[in-house]
Amino acid sequence: MDRELLREHEARNRDFWNGQSDEYQQEHGAQLAVRGAAWGIWQIPEDEVQALGSVTGRDVIELGCGAAQWSIALARRGARPVGVDLSETQLAHARRLMTEAGVEFPLIHASAEAILPDAGFDVAFCDHGAFTFADPYRTVPEAARLLRGGGLLAFNMTTPLVELCWPPEADEVTERLSIDYFGLHEVPTGGTDHVEFNLPYGEWIRLFRSNGFAVEDLIELRPPPDAVSSYRTPVARDWARRWPMEHIWKARRLPR
Repeated sequence: MDRELLREHEARNRDFWNGQSDEYQQEHGAQLAVRGAAWGIWQIPEDEVQALGSVTGRDVIELGCGAAQWSIALARRGARPVGVDLSETQLAHARRLMTEAGVEFPLIHASAEAILPDAGFDVAFCDHGAFTFADPYRTVPEAARLLRGGGLLAFNMTTPLVELCWPPEADEVTERLSIDYFGLHEVPTGGTDHVEFNLPYGEWIRLFRSNGFAVEDLIELRPPPDAVSSYRTPVARDWARRWPMEHIWKARRLPR
């Protein structure tokens, strides 16, 4: 994808992930591969969460697939996945893992905000993928376009609450509100090279409804007491045992 076709935040995020993906997969790839279909920074199994339900025979698109560990797991469960990512280096890792796993499905180098495949999917989902690193005012309408009537949108991301309690200069999440809630959109990241997004809860709901979705659930993930993560420290785990650090939005595309 030509850089001039990207918005400023898309170009920054593509450059960030192209530069970080090798280190990222080395640091976190083993955890992501252990359970396959598992959610979030503590890898809570989908078999427990049941956010997607049965995917057998379903057309599934992963928006911001990274190295496609999730899509590989869903292909093994009988889904027909398509992986989309803005980083060509992440997609190179995805091709390697697909070969190792003995599965094959399309991978598309594109932004989740636009230039995606034709509509006709049963499920659109991601786990800290495009809905963290792309503008929701563009990704939600694009997901609505991609899904058939009755199709499921499900994505996991950081909660607004943890955004408010994690000031950009801090190494750990705190117990104090530090960031303004109203007007939340582009999240302060302390001057890092990438851009992240989130919205207030009411704004998410209005955005879903205005794009033809009915909200089905908001699953607030809680790690077990002994959870270990390559992403977070025990301090963050103990915080997430008290307050939601991640949640999964589930919304259903209304009939067209």
